[in-house]
Amino acid sequence: MTTIQYKGITFGIPKEIMHGERRVSAIPDTVKKLVDGGAEVLVEKGAGEGAFIEDQGFLKVGAVILDDVEDIYSKADVILKVKEPMFNKIKGKYEVDMMHEGQILVTFLHPAAPPNHGMIKNLAKKGVTSLTLDGIPRISRAQSMDALTSMSTVAGYKSVIMAADRLSKFIPMVGTAVGMIKPATVFVIGTGVAGLQAVATAKRLGAVVYAADIRGVAVEHAKSLGSKIIDISVPDEVAVGQGGYAKHLPEEWLLKEREEIKDIVKESDIVISSALVPGRLAPILITDDMVKTMKSGSVIVDISIDQGGNCELTKGGEIITQYGISIDGTKNIPGMVPTSSTWMFANNIYNYVSYFIKDGTINVNADTKDEIIASSLVTIDKQIVHAGAKEAMKIA
Repeated sequence: MTTIQYKGITFGIPKEIMHGERRVSAIPDTVKKLVDGGAEVLVEKGAGEGAFIEDQGFLKVGAVILDDVEDIYSKADVILKVKEPMFNKIKGKYEVDMMHEGQILVTFLHPAAPPNHGMIKNLAKKGVTSLTLDGIPRISRAQSMDALTSMSTVAGYKSVIMAADRLSKFIPMVGTAVGMIKPATVFVIGTGVAGLQAVATAKRLGAVVYAADIRGVAVEHAKSLGSKIIDISVPDEVAVGQGGYAKHLPEEWLLKEREEIKDIVKESDIVISSALVPGRLAPILITDDMVKTMKSGSVIVDISIDQGGNCELTKGGEIITQYGISIDGTKNIPGMVPTSSTWMFANNIYNYVSYFIKDGTINVNADTKDEIIASSLVTIDKQIVHAGAKEAMKIA
């Protein structure tokens, strides 16, 4: 029996244009499912090259390869992307300007982050219905769609490798003819999915690992991986929100958290910061004054930069040196592990669109009561509806 789930719907898969981004939003397996369901799938030429997927792989499963990405934006009903829309230097146009009213955009938008506010406003003005994958709630029925968790797994692992590459000393204890070199100290802030992967990777490399999180359950997970714990002691009713995610802390609790972690930040050779609040700006936990106290040659990798960053000095998309400390604000860490991350991402985004497209109908509306769609919907009917974005933009 032939399914008609996507009949009459055209999907567009552009090549990602962020510097260093090697992922793509679809793989031949997911394209085949869309085509078998009645969809037309338009893929930009070379879109999969960074993840080692050749155009021929998409052609074999029924995709159409187009040279001009503008054709994809003009013809597609649904655009599937990895990263937020930005300026396309080759076309000399912003990606949003190539979109059209009524089009559906599914990607990571990080709408609360200040650098993205202008882009979100333009999506609304253009009449694009946009959904952000970082808004998908952590509930059992959304697990297979949870690209944030998938990409956090990659970011946590790779962040430690990146830090090790720039650190001015060995990570493990090393015995030499002139004496023993002590292991490096790694401090992981925020032990959700990314943080736990960072803890595990740092332990494998032989570091002495410390961790902190405002949530008791997250702390226990870090401890089970062999991490030493920095006690923040925030009550669960203040710290833990829906789905087990961290809540945005009142200022007095943020000050307490900074006070509790400042000594271990000072002693750390590597700090991995991954503290996030869903749909909100990341909390500033590492201040300028704290960075000043660190040892020259130490490294901070700010995984939370897509939502503003945990370190006051981090610059999005840049690696800077301040007070002798390397501060890494790389915005597309999962894109540096393109084969594994693309496989996970493509399946996540396919499962997500399959959730709201049935019998050739796209079921997204401003009045939705569906928890998954409501929490990830950003713009619709020329309005910004995402709570975190509205709060950050001070929209009533």
